[in-house]
Amino acid sequence: MPSATPSRTSVEIATQPACWRQAARSLPDHAAALPRRGERVAVVGCGTSWFMAQSYAELRESGGHGETDAFAASEFPAGRRYDRILAITRSGTTTEVLDLLGRARAAGVPTAAITADPATPVMTAADALVVLDFADEESVVQTRFATTVLALLRAHLEAEGALPPGVRSIAEAAGDAERAVSEELAAEVCGAEQFTFLGSGWTYGLALEAGLKMREAAGAWTEAYPAMEYRHGPISITGPGRVTWMFGSLPKGLEDDVSRVGGTLVAHSQTQAQHGAGAWDLDPLADLVRAQRLAVTIAEARGYDPDRPRNLTRSVVLEGRHA
Repeated sequence: MPSATPSRTSVEIATQPACWRQAARSLPDHAAALPRRGERVAVVGCGTSWFMAQSYAELRESGGHGETDAFAASEFPAGRRYDRILAITRSGTTTEVLDLLGRARAAGVPTAAITADPATPVMTAADALVVLDFADEESVVQTRFATTVLALLRAHLEAEGALPPGVRSIAEAAGDAERAVSEELAAEVCGAEQFTFLGSGWTYGLALEAGLKMREAAGAWTEAYPAMEYRHGPISITGPGRVTWMFGSLPKGLEDDVSRVGGTLVAHSQTQAQHGAGAWDLDPLADLVRAQRLAVTIAEARGYDPDRPRNLTRSVVLEGRHA
């Protein structure tokens, strides 16, 4: 049975609307460290930070702010030239990120980093810094820091007139997140045995992150795919007692396909144009908050501690490489 005392992760999840608003207010203090219009930028991270990098890269490029690629820090392509490398690292100690920043500095490539901890090696490894210490977390599982990073980067694109069409302001997204932290999760979703998360464009990174969160916190059977790839194989896993969760607008026909095979569809970001005036339209980043809550709910139902997931630590520091 779930504990009567909320987990630390649950408390941190609930603070996200306030964190996003604070990030947007802090933008003037950080804008100089963020990519400039027209720069060719690589955004890097590990785990959750990599998925936020993917979402931002798609938002920035599709909004016309500049060519943008996202990489796991360990997979950065040697020899490829960028005007700037932006690293996302909550802990500021991740070995792969620090190694990459060191190589970039030696090659004369400008770097910046977004971190939660101002007393870590990344503070001297990067040329420019954004510290979001108000969004740091005690729990190992990342929730509010990751989404607050994306909120800040979205606010920057918004200020630069480079939000892609249809992407909401952070003020609107934070309002949606207020609902996302309190709306009841459906019993059939909480009791499902398998979850397939889908996204398209910038929301694909959110789908990947939702799957990771469920695996980390709850040891759940989850997968994530681009939405239009779902019918090219992944739909074979869908059936009764299994969930397909879409971040963003539903591709035409997908709802019928999930229904046909007996699956449960979650599509809180569906638009009124698709499903009528009664449909609930939710910013995809706020929808990720619901997936985070689901991960905690399932973890507690299985007797796991969502604050301290199995086999994980706050940061991956490889022996003999960085303290």
